[in-house]
Amino acid sequence: MSRVVVVTGGTRGIGRAVAERFAGNRVIALGSADCDVTDEVAVGEVFERIGPVDVLVNNAGLAESAPFARTDPAMWDRHLSVNVTGPYLCTRAALPGMLARGWGRVINVASLAGLYGAPYVTAYTASKHALVGLTRALAAEVSGKGVTVNALCPGYVATDMTWNGARNIATRTGKSFEEAVAAMARINPGGRLVEPSEVAAVAVKLLADDATNGETIVLDGS
Repeated sequence: MSRVVVVTGGTRGIGRAVAERFAGNRVIALGSADCDVTDEVAVGEVFERIGPVDVLVNNAGLAESAPFARTDPAMWDRHLSVNVTGPYLCTRAALPGMLARGWGRVINVASLAGLYGAPYVTAYTASKHALVGLTRALAAEVSGKGVTVNALCPGYVATDMTWNGARNIATRTGKSFEEAVAAMARINPGGRLVEPSEVAAVAVKLLADDATNGETIVLDGS
């Protein structure tokens, strides 16, 4: 059965891999130019045009690093707006229809940073912890109603977000870009970067999984 799948941040990285993996369904991959997920009006208009949504993958995200003393309110607000308010607004737009039809999937792309603390990424870590909390609370609320809500928690993934982080590390430390990437890969428990296709494979498995709900699914390269 073909489903209507909406993937935010769906034009590159994890989002693009997820959109490709759901081929065969009606997939709408939203990029930042298509929908500002932090804008309630814009989100409402986009979802009204799309119509009923069966699967929502909240993937659009932001990651910046700075010592806490240099994490200013603007940086803090950016992370909460994109990483928490975005999924909240998109889910709020899609969920009523899912509940009315008695079936739906909400998949939030969180992070290992949503489960553990790390230095120099307080805003990012706080936002991903909040997204995990949103996932668990909403999952409890919709339990038994045909809708599941889960969070995917990858470590460092081979995407532009990681490459940008490696460039910043290289600039600050004098390491080469390659050395910075290798250092980030070693932080993952598996000692390697996670491939976007691995995250996408887990997302698509949830399509046929009626039992998994409120889980934080770890992808750490192991």
